[in-house]
Amino acid sequence: MATPTASTSQGAPFTDLRRWLAHLSDSGRVAVIREGTPLEHTLAAIAKRLDGKQAAYFPKPGGHSVPVVSGFMSRRAWIAEAMGVPESELLQRFRNAAEHPLPWQEVTKGKAACQQVVHRDRDVREVLPVPTHSEHDNGPYITAGLVIARNPTTGVQNVSINRIQVHSKERMAILMLPRHLWAFYKTAEACNEALAVAVVIGIDPLTLLSSQAIAPIDCDELEIAGALHGAPLKVAKCITNEVRVPADSEIVIEGRILPGVRESEGPFGEFPKYYSARELREVIQVDAITHRQDPIYHTIVPAEMEHLLLGSIPREATLLAHLQRSFPNVLDVHLAIGGVGRYHLYVKIKKTHEGQPKNVICAAFGAHYDIKQVIVVDDDVEAHDPLQVEWAVATRFQADRDLIVIHGAQGSVLDPSTTIGQDFVDGTPPLHLQGLSAKMGLDATKPVVYHEHVFTKVRVPGEGEIDLNAEIDVATRIDFLAGAAS
Repeated sequence: MATPTASTSQGAPFTDLRRWLAHLSDSGRVAVIREGTPLEHTLAAIAKRLDGKQAAYFPKPGGHSVPVVSGFMSRRAWIAEAMGVPESELLQRFRNAAEHPLPWQEVTKGKAACQQVVHRDRDVREVLPVPTHSEHDNGPYITAGLVIARNPTTGVQNVSINRIQVHSKERMAILMLPRHLWAFYKTAEACNEALAVAVVIGIDPLTLLSSQAIAPIDCDELEIAGALHGAPLKVAKCITNEVRVPADSEIVIEGRILPGVRESEGPFGEFPKYYSARELREVIQVDAITHRQDPIYHTIVPAEMEHLLLGSIPREATLLAHLQRSFPNVLDVHLAIGGVGRYHLYVKIKKTHEGQPKNVICAAFGAHYDIKQVIVVDDDVEAHDPLQVEWAVATRFQADRDLIVIHGAQGSVLDPSTTIGQDFVDGTPPLHLQGLSAKMGLDATKPVVYHEHVFTKVRVPGEGEIDLNAEIDVATRIDFLAGAAS
């Protein structure tokens, strides 16, 4: 199947999910699947086959009245298009929004679209079409839910996406990594109090992207969404708690993360394309479900492009800003998809001094603990092209002088290689050893000064300016078999 082409025009950002889906549909980028697709595995299998080509829309999946959509942010160019900017300006636009957030604006009670229908004491699995994605997943998972909570000390909100296993009528197990939501929960749990949360499903593409910003603990990512929108995001107070949620979202699950309660969660197929283990996790007690009339449920297929890009692009913007504060000659960064959009970072610099790339490598490792490998390249290498980066390593890197290895650093707890060769009870490392990793940096830059044309990149004059449409004679056909022996 040919890949539908995206519009090349820039315009206003898309601040509404349904308008964005309509735009994709009008340009051939939404595939409407037959009714009744099974929620267990088949839905995810179809969405995965369409990954990066078309979003998948499933009417009445598994006989459920609520449709499911997946894959509407599965190409980098689409994300730039949703922002209303060229792809080359994607990181700078996100960076500007993160550095200049806009406070949200609360709507009048009863005016929020996300609260048109209210359910209490209902089974989450009956109200919502929650899919089971991968082969060994331990049941249905919410994978595109924005988890919003308030800092118990300051009241400032945090937004993140956490995997949530729906395993009973009104209880869901949640994975919290040691970041802001986890810190909020530990503060509440220390006082034997539950942490009020809202899980928002079905939101505009820019608010979805903003949820993944690497921001300080008391920075509400909904304000970054407002900056990307160009206007304050409209929010509504939850019905059962004080959390504010995007007023135009499709679905909201209101609940509390219970203190001192842990229940089994996993295994689950995560972004490194491996399964995480079954472990005891914190538990959300569901208090209410609200939604629009005729809502749309969004699911992200784990480890596919929508998942990887939503995580990588905000990190790239943050990493670029971090590195440029110390190294203004850093020109671009890219978290390679081959490194699951988290672990392998390519950095492009305008090199001015020997040794400079090694300093950049060390700064990159300090910027985010997930980063496992950094490759620094020159300004004549396209950092978003893995073939060019590999060429730079092949021709400008020597392991005995250009390699940095750091042992025993903190890495990603979801990287399965961090536990290889270590003997733990039941195969599970204690919390303080989880994610213990080695880091590798490669200086794949050429010398600042070199002899004659040794490191001059080969090019043919005029190759970039040639207009092939003007040069190719489409009207003339050559008979290559003329005169051939019979």
